[in-house]
Amino acid sequence: MAKVIASQLRKGNVVELNEQLYVVLTAQNFHPGKGTPVTQIEMRRISDGNKVSERWKTTDTVDRAHVEDKEFDFLYDDGEGYHFMDPQSYEQVAVAEDVIGDAKVFLRDGLRVYLKLHGESVIAIELPQKLTVEVEETEPVVKGQTASSSYKPSTCTGGLRVMVPPHISAGTRIVITTEDLGYVERAKS
Repeated sequence: MAKVIASQLRKGNVVELNEQLYVVLTAQNFHPGKGTPVTQIEMRRISDGNKVSERWKTTDTVDRAHVEDKEFDFLYDDGEGYHFMDPQSYEQVAVAEDVIGDAKVFLRDGLRVYLKLHGESVIAIELPQKLTVEVEETEPVVKGQTASSSYKPSTCTGGLRVMVPPHISAGTRIVITTEDLGYVERAKS
């Protein structure tokens, strides 16, 4: 168990409170003009999946559980869960849908992710920060729009909704951030 200050907690970290393990879903630091800065944490209890919200002073210490991050490749999903393979040992593991959560829209055949293991059980998934997706549908370019500040909605692989610059058309491969679905750039390959 390692002690960390509350303001250092990030999405995907695992903390221990009252002898229960929680995975951090969101972490936001608030610095009001007057008063003490606080960290607002949304967490999911690993044992039963219940969501919990906590608020700490940014300087409070929290117990961070020892979790092993291990690389896995996504294979497929079926009624029993999401299946991943260890690229070194070729060992396969099935992960329940409630552990995958919102990350399921990003999962593609062969995608390399980190699974967080506590003992033998998978408790969370960490996606790459950036992913390449293909724009499936978008609005046509309107003459006179400038590329600098105007963005248009698009639908990408897996039904992801991403705001893209006007010069991007259907069939274009783009790089997005997995955290906020933000457009980064046109894919190089």
